[in-house]
Amino acid sequence: MSSTPAIASGHHPPPLPLAMTVGALGVVYGDIGTSPLYALKEAARAAANGGTLSHDAVLGVVSLILWALLLIISLKYAMLILRADNRGEGGIVALLALLHARHAQAGTWRAHLLVVGLVGAALLYGDGAITPAISVLSAIEGLKVDAPSLAPVVVPVTLAILIGLFMMQKHGAGFIGRIFGPVMLAWFIVLAALGIHGIVKAPAVLAALNPFYAFDFLIHEDFHISFAILGAAFLAVTGGEAMYADMGHFGRVPIRLAWFAICLPALVLNYFGQAAELLTNPAALEHPFFQLCPDALHYPLVAFSTLATVIASQAIISGVFSLTQQSIQLGFLPRMQIRHTTSHAMGQIYVPLVNWLLAAATLGAVLSFGSSEALAGAYGIAVSLLMAITTLLAALVAIQWGYSPWLVVAVNGFFFVIDLIFFSANSVKLFEGGWFPLLLAAFVAFLMLTWRGGVKLVESARGRLRQPEEDLVETAVNRCRSRLPGTAVYLASTPKGVPLALTQFVKHNRVLHERVLLVTVLIEEIPHVPEQERAEVHEIIEGITRVVLHYGFMQNPTIYEGLQLTCQQGKLPGVDLSDITYYVGRETIIPREDIPGMWVWRETLFAFLQRNAERSAAFFGVPTRQVVEFGTELEI
Repeated sequence: MSSTPAIASGHHPPPLPLAMTVGALGVVYGDIGTSPLYALKEAARAAANGGTLSHDAVLGVVSLILWALLLIISLKYAMLILRADNRGEGGIVALLALLHARHAQAGTWRAHLLVVGLVGAALLYGDGAITPAISVLSAIEGLKVDAPSLAPVVVPVTLAILIGLFMMQKHGAGFIGRIFGPVMLAWFIVLAALGIHGIVKAPAVLAALNPFYAFDFLIHEDFHISFAILGAAFLAVTGGEAMYADMGHFGRVPIRLAWFAICLPALVLNYFGQAAELLTNPAALEHPFFQLCPDALHYPLVAFSTLATVIASQAIISGVFSLTQQSIQLGFLPRMQIRHTTSHAMGQIYVPLVNWLLAAATLGAVLSFGSSEALAGAYGIAVSLLMAITTLLAALVAIQWGYSPWLVVAVNGFFFVIDLIFFSANSVKLFEGGWFPLLLAAFVAFLMLTWRGGVKLVESARGRLRQPEEDLVETAVNRCRSRLPGTAVYLASTPKGVPLALTQFVKHNRVLHERVLLVTVLIEEIPHVPEQERAEVHEIIEGITRVVLHYGFMQNPTIYEGLQLTCQQGKLPGVDLSDITYYVGRETIIPREDIPGMWVWRETLFAFLQRNAERSAAFFGVPTRQVVEFGTELEI
């Protein structure tokens, strides 16, 4: 798939700076880059099934991991999925925007598609809770290689590192962000060096480059063992979805270059090195990654692994913050406080509520499961389902862009079958921990769907109360006793009709201001709206003007800055932003059984979310000293 000319036009990839490629190593490949700490170990344990690991089993496992990396990451993600961009942005939310599912009518295929997409987005939250837990745990477990007596400190040390990581979020990821790329470049070099060191000891392991070993081993094993091996081997590709989600930050070409030139060779060398270590030393099954390293360097490698896993964890946490912001902008989640941790980088944000909920889930996972081996059962199921959903949505985008349905079904269908095989294999681990990320994802998806349904009901209730523009004109001309000096801005949820706050104001005061601006913020289904296209200005009658501010779902919608830009462009002559009163509606939701809508208990949940959401004035950056709120009761 590739973007249509309409989407591709005007979006040219930037020149390829080395810094972008190195930066992608830390943010995009931190997760998959730390998978060698646990992936081959878990797959080999599954193959051994409590017994002795055979020579054929080692070759079969490492061959399976190699071809999973080649098929899922190199072919599907790097060559196929990265083409399905929304003006340079990737990820589930960008796909949903491309498919215009946000405004789908209930009961249509797009509405069902939206549910599937929101489940995919919710799965990222489950992934975000498990990744820091399993990554840091697997690194700290390296302490047990030389000192088994240190086993009791593994969980406390992991908890301390994770608590420090989540506490650091409010200060921004600026410092750790600057070292992301260089540290991960060094990490991949170490992975490759360790792998070569192992391969030299048993070059026969290179026979596993032949996919026959993976296929032959799987079909000759018992069905339940083959499925367990497939589920464990899938851990080697977890984190690959970040290639698509972070495409907007680095660009398609740097992400591909970083993968094919650095990440893939280093990962393959390391996995083959671990397999070679198992061929020469079957006792290394407990920690094949750390056994690759000379004894004198074990503790430095544990420290370096911990730093790499902290970087991988930071990348996934930042990704969850970004996903939350996009979901809020598109109306899938309630408004929350979003803090920008730096003035020169739009992507660096901090969402306090999400940070601490994610921290609770991650720390809970460490305490509940206690080891990377136990967490491995919880890890793959959410990611494999997310990958299947991404493949499905990308196929629909390709068909929408005019590609032959037969070609799309053949290509995407092939990868979709692979995704389903891995999801089925991981589903076996449902009761071993797979329920944990699925439970988190189900909770988030339920909140998203409840919020979206409630917002539609509220807008319907507003529509029943909202006056048409004609009534406002008639009121301004004939019914107002006088006009107050100054300018009033009324926030409107839709660019049609009269805002309820204005109706309330006129009803109680029988006056209007000399200058009235009806301001609506619209979030478009593209990542960014250029400044020259920011504002639409329509004069209803003299003194009453409607202003529609357009923002992309990756932008921060700020009404003050939008009006300031509009004034600078000469579209609002004579408006002094320092002498404006902003009138905002504050709505109280009252669930009613006799009004069609959701179940009353869901409407009650929506009302709770709405009461505790960030207030409109604060979320849209309205100067607090200039705000007046009008209360309205809405029955849904």
